[in-house]
Amino acid sequence: GTSSVRFFWWSDMALLSGSHEHVFTQDGAQWRSVQEYVQSTHGSESAAGPASADYTERDESALVRAFVAQAAVSTDLRAALLAPVFAPESGVLRSAISRAHAELSAGPISATHEAHSAIIGVTPVIAKQLANAPLGRTVAYEDQYAPDLLFPIPRAGKRAEIGVLDDSLPFSGVDIWTGYELSWLGPRGKPHVAILRCVIPATSPNIIESKSFKLYLNSFNQTRMATPSAVCDTIARDISRACGAAADVSIILPDQFSSLVMSDMPGAVIDDIDIEPTTYTPSPSLLRLVDGAGGVPVEETLVSHILKSNCLVTGQPDWGSVQIQYEGPRIDPASLLAYIISFRCHNEFHEQCVERIFVDIMKACSPSRLAVFARYTRRGGLDINPFRSTPGYGAPVEARHARQ
Repeated sequence: GTSSVRFFWWSDMALLSGSHEHVFTQDGAQWRSVQEYVQSTHGSESAAGPASADYTERDESALVRAFVAQAAVSTDLRAALLAPVFAPESGVLRSAISRAHAELSAGPISATHEAHSAIIGVTPVIAKQLANAPLGRTVAYEDQYAPDLLFPIPRAGKRAEIGVLDDSLPFSGVDIWTGYELSWLGPRGKPHVAILRCVIPATSPNIIESKSFKLYLNSFNQTRMATPSAVCDTIARDISRACGAAADVSIILPDQFSSLVMSDMPGAVIDDIDIEPTTYTPSPSLLRLVDGAGGVPVEETLVSHILKSNCLVTGQPDWGSVQIQYEGPRIDPASLLAYIISFRCHNEFHEQCVERIFVDIMKACSPSRLAVFARYTRRGGLDINPFRSTPGYGAPVEARHARQ
């Protein structure tokens, strides 16, 4: 059939305005997936107004980035772009769809890292840093000790997006990792198992890409180690070298498993507040203080179990619970819940999400003290639990949650 679509210039996605007729043969439903994406995401004029232009060859890469980016979170659009049945009048649009098809067919990370940067929502510099990461790739598993499998990612790039500089951090904190799939061979070849606890300081210049961490731990599977202490010391040395700071590493042996407990995050759960979310990308403008509170400071702890974000590279969902402790003007809990929900379609690593939450609350609500702690469900045998705070808060309660 015949469809009319308005494309708008929108940030560096570079979608263009203007009404065009595109004739698509075979599958109109698939075209509607593309059409609905453009209209729902870019169907209203920005404050600056759209820039009117016809399609040109210059616009082709912008259209590719736009299609590929949304395909990361829209299964309908992804299916449409992976089924190359379109025959639009516009040769540029036809070529853009063909290139998006090739980009998506190549997998989450392909040779076209410029287009892939749209999927993960980062600058080309950060995309280049991730280009050789194992996450999103099919890789062979090593079962002999291989410390070079660890893949560090600089924190600075994503911190710059939220106005944070490594030499003047507005918070302190740690990233607490739990590894449930640690095993090695004893000197005589008998397997041993343990649970890993690894604490990386927020002051470290690098985070560790999670799949590389999993692959690294798996490299102990057929490696003979003299003692559990030797395993612990080896991991501590390797993680410290990769993240650029001293990591605190311990292992829990089977005879200690019964000492591990499960508990809830302390605080008032806000998830039952009746709200109607309006956005699913981080929107600090949602945060507000309670009307009529008069600026009287309070001290309270609020908890939500419906935090969801997506992996920066693969777009796969990350599920977590988040605890907000603060002292200062009373934060409207409904606005805080709406803000937490706004991360639902956002692509960032766990550590980056928690730092974004911390910075946004500090800017919007001006608490005198603040601590943000998230416990994420595990993936690949690992869970990551970032904690960020102003001075005055002790270490968070590390007890595992039911979903972990």
